Amino acid sequence: MKDIVLVGINARYTHTSFGLRYLLANLHEYTQDATILEFAIGSQSDALAEEILNYQPKIIGIGVYIWNAQDIHKLIEILKKISPQTKIVLGGPEVSHKPFRINWQYADYIIQGEGEISFYNLCKEILTNTPPQQKVIKAIMPTLTELTLPYKYYSDHDIAHRYIYVEASRGCPFECEFCLSAIDERVRGFEMHKLLQSFEKLWQKGARSFKFIDRTFNLNIKLAIELIDFFLQKKEPYTLHFEVIPDNFPQRLKEYIKRFPAGSLQLEIGIQTLNEKILNNINRRMNLTKVEENIRFLENETHAHIHLDLIIGLPGESVESFANNLNKLKTMTTSEIQIGILKKLSGTTLDRHDKQYNMIYSDTPPYEILQNDFISFAKLQKLKRFSRFWDLTYNSGNFFHTINYLWKKKSVYDGFYTFSEWIYTQTQSTWQISLMRLSELLFRYLTEELQYDKTKIADSMIEDIIKIEGRKIPGILQKHASRIPNLKRKAMQKHQKRQILRES
Repeated sequence: MKDIVLVGINARYTHTSFGLRYLLANLHEYTQDATILEFAIGSQSDALAEEILNYQPKIIGIGVYIWNAQDIHKLIEILKKISPQTKIVLGGPEVSHKPFRINWQYADYIIQGEGEISFYNLCKEILTNTPPQQKVIKAIMPTLTELTLPYKYYSDHDIAHRYIYVEASRGCPFECEFCLSAIDERVRGFEMHKLLQSFEKLWQKGARSFKFIDRTFNLNIKLAIELIDFFLQKKEPYTLHFEVIPDNFPQRLKEYIKRFPAGSLQLEIGIQTLNEKILNNINRRMNLTKVEENIRFLENETHAHIHLDLIIGLPGESVESFANNLNKLKTMTTSEIQIGILKKLSGTTLDRHDKQYNMIYSDTPPYEILQNDFISFAKLQKLKRFSRFWDLTYNSGNFFHTINYLWKKKSVYDGFYTFSEWIYTQTQSTWQISLMRLSELLFRYLTEELQYDKTKIADSMIEDIIKIEGRKIPGILQKHASRIPNLKRKAMQKHQKRQILRES
């Protein structure tokens, strides 16, 4: 039995709920009377309710995000019908701003904002029989130095099998209109010596992958280098993930980044658009000359794995403008380019563009744009499929070299758009397409539609596919290839090398 059960419904099993660990760490005298239960989206609501209510909690706290809002809506209806006396408290980005686009009538309380202090206060009031009357509670913004850090609540199982999220700061100084981080313009940092002590304890427990959730990791170069230096002193392999500002890489930071070995550093770079007019529309400040310079530096002078973001549907941006963004960005990088669809989140100021550009959005999570003056509904549906097929073929890295044949005769956008239209006629779906099926479709398109030599394409695709050990070569490629690599021999050679290394 536990008085307080904190519930996380994560996007995937490998994810962890960082926010719930903060709540648990700051429950003070109630920490021992609380526990965290984590699930994945798509789980059966009845089964989740059963497991939660087995603890006979007096309070259930749930973190609500764009990806789990509908699952939580179903869950709390069941919880409240079965155990009406249990108080349900919601928090998280999806309930921190109005308008609510899901009816949260079954929640007893909603905490808006950073909830560590306010959730503790609310639990104390409920457990001492002095509950507040108001349903919606504006959170008291915590002073970060006063918070108990949550890192000891990552279990050995979490460290072995799941993402370990960490943060060095909160807030963002920028005012990008599509982003909730723009609401908290003041950047606040944690005490570095306490943070590094916590990271060292995680390291000693076996953590080797640290995913920083800071919105602007390289805003404060001095602190960024202090963190980087902590990890550069480690000898064992590890991976770090940072979200960085694309135009803020002074030479000193560059020198540190160049020191990371291959496979250890991942950088997420939010480009969103390279159109200066659109940047101005959404209050996004960016030095495009510096952006291009820094991407080329990362691409050519470091071992960092970089991931760049573009958005379809920004206010005032046409299909032609998006196409130019993709074409230009592809000339700068061979890295992953994530193509997202604009989402209208409650709390952002995007709605100021609704009338000017006739922006129409879905009222169902994830609240994606449906159409505007520049992109029709039908065209946007095609671009969503474009984005999905881009993920499956380009971003997956499964066809690293072969994929370039799609745009040897056209621009990147035009070449891939034509392919995405064709592949959809073959699949009528963008989901549940196996790698084997995808390989066969790409081969057919390149050789039948674009008239490339079958042996040339088969050889190229086989080289791409066998880069990951254990993959099977589709029969259609074996039929047309000039030679078939001896995969068993390669696997044996790798095994022998590992054996020699172990013995040495």
